[in-house]
Amino acid sequence: MKLADLPTPCLVLDRAILQRNLDTMARAVARHGVALRPHMKTAKSIDVARLALDTRLVQTSGITVSTLAEAEYFASHGITDIIYAVGITPQKLEQIVKLNAGNADIKIITDDPDIATLIAAHATPPRTLIEVDCGEHRGGIGPDSADLIRIGRALGQACAGILAHAGHSYGGRSTAEMQHIAEAERASAVRAATRLRAAGVACDIVSIGSSPTALYATTLAGITDIRPGVYMLGDLFQAEIGTHAHADIAVTVLTSVIGRRPAERRILVDAGAMALSKDRSTEAAPQDWGFGHARDSAGRPSLGRAIVRRANQEHGIIDLDPEQPDPGFKIGDRLRIAPNHICMTAAQHDRYFVVDGDDEIIAVWPRINGW
Repeated sequence: MKLADLPTPCLVLDRAILQRNLDTMARAVARHGVALRPHMKTAKSIDVARLALDTRLVQTSGITVSTLAEAEYFASHGITDIIYAVGITPQKLEQIVKLNAGNADIKIITDDPDIATLIAAHATPPRTLIEVDCGEHRGGIGPDSADLIRIGRALGQACAGILAHAGHSYGGRSTAEMQHIAEAERASAVRAATRLRAAGVACDIVSIGSSPTALYATTLAGITDIRPGVYMLGDLFQAEIGTHAHADIAVTVLTSVIGRRPAERRILVDAGAMALSKDRSTEAAPQDWGFGHARDSAGRPSLGRAIVRRANQEHGIIDLDPEQPDPGFKIGDRLRIAPNHICMTAAQHDRYFVVDGDDEIIAVWPRINGW
């Protein structure tokens, strides 16, 4: 089967680019002597997870997930060392306990004293990480918060350590900015861990990470593992902020031309918002790629700056690059669109059609979606 045989729109994953991205991150993390715990919230695929963990370049320590569906899916495929990196609720606590009763080791996170007490009171409490805010101001408590010790003591023997995430690293636009954010993330995590240990609370795990900070950190002293995720597949936004090159975007959306507007230098394709998402993250990046960058059927950027300017539900409207020759598209011709935010785009699809540098489909890898 070849790309020309596939229904559109669909996801195409280039295995060679994926492997290159995995190796690049593994080497970056290995230089610090800490473990890599890849976040699977982007890829959501056991096949990708196995590649990420099957490496001699760096020590690995399980995976990270963002939904209970992912936790159950990966545990059912034999990956049992998992951090569920979203604040736990009482109902979800019971689901985690059931999964752990089946030989999984799913660790949870909290930043709430009442939930910490509830966890500790459970007959079989999961190992729990205290979420620390290192500057993103989403979840977590500050490393100097009085609640840090309160939560640690409430958890008691269930306390496994701390977790921090510098999601605000996506706002960085230079090496110096990324290094500063990475150091703030590390320092916040180490400060919290030091305080917990001084208070007599166990803190075996000191876990941090985002793709930018994993790559730009100058030191990871005091850290046990790091949790990048989007680096595996890449996207336009990450390319714009320098996490990887545009050539390192491993997943594109295969689409078909369904309309032509030659006088307007515009085409319509069957990949709209439902296939691409309506994420506009590159709007604030150095180059605004609209709803995606249109490339040729081989995934090459030979169309120049051909940009998906509008995304209706099932229609993508592409403005062709006025500085490039007219490609002369016909109805049914194929293109591939590089996404703004691969996490959002891939979530619209249930599988990857895998290629290895050409148009031959070498595998079909299922994805786990939902919660």
